[in-house]
Amino acid sequence: MASIIFFHLAINIMMTIGLAPVIGIPLPLVSYGGSSLMTFTMLIFIMLRLDADRQMVLR
Repeated sequence: MASIIFFHLAINIMMTIGLAPVIGIPLPLVSYGGSSLMTFTMLIFIMLRLDADRQMVLR
């Protein structure tokens, strides 16, 4: 999940500075768009929940 966010972030930055063709990937948690914002927010919540479950197992 973290790699998906990093991939979107990297591609968007490369499009902005001209190193990659513009393909329409939004900047995670910044660009305007309901479905993109909801998807990235859910991914972050899933990552946080998995980390919390992992912490409980380690105790």
